[in-house]
Amino acid sequence: MSDTFFDDRATRFAANIYGGTKGAIRLAVLQADLAEVLPQRPLRVLDIGAGLGHMSLWLARQGHAVTLAEPSAPMLAGAQEAFAAAGLSADWLALPWQELPRFAEPFDLVLCHAVLEWLETPTAILPTLHRCLAPDGWLSLAFYNRDALIYRNLLKGHFRKLKRGHYAGEGRGLTPQQPLDPREVETWLAPEWQIQARSGVRVFHDYMPTDFQSRADGEELVAMELAQRRHPVFAGLGRYLHWLCQAKAG
Repeated sequence: MSDTFFDDRATRFAANIYGGTKGAIRLAVLQADLAEVLPQRPLRVLDIGAGLGHMSLWLARQGHAVTLAEPSAPMLAGAQEAFAAAGLSADWLALPWQELPRFAEPFDLVLCHAVLEWLETPTAILPTLHRCLAPDGWLSLAFYNRDALIYRNLLKGHFRKLKRGHYAGEGRGLTPQQPLDPREVETWLAPEWQIQARSGVRVFHDYMPTDFQSRADGEELVAMELAQRRHPVFAGLGRYLHWLCQAKAG
């Protein structure tokens, strides 16, 4: 197994994730969480594995200086088109995280969304995240939640699959190659990071029957997901988990 890039999946990613309610919920939760903690001043932002640039574009519209790092040429091109259409500028790095330079100045905010679960060794990126972030900066970490995948398979009655302990995606699909156990991720972070806030992304939407999803009002769905994203039980069922972290002093 090696790190997965999205060179041949950009179109499907755009349609499946950001072509409907799933993407709207994802962006709404991430944006609401960040709006609660970010200081009211222009920030230097690094978006690692920026994909199509949705979050960076939202931040750039608020006046922040964004740098997008994305190794997939089709994904990066899509992000550049979106920025051009909005009349906004950014710095572009067509690089995987392993090749990021040593920046002259650290960043106030580092985004690492839906990256860890596509890496051969997820923990390998953590020193880079720490190096790129200012001492008082924020790490916005979102990852694919193995607990949610297990629960969804339980609901579907896929017991044989669960007994085999096989959770990874196969082939060229969009299910990550390495869904992450949140308890393991917390253990990885513990030496260097303090988790300041936690939210679930799509804590109920993906468990709804398809016909219910199709009939539900999109805005109301998003509003209810926002309202429940930190529920003490429901948050842990999010298809993705979003953690806002800061580096520990010393």
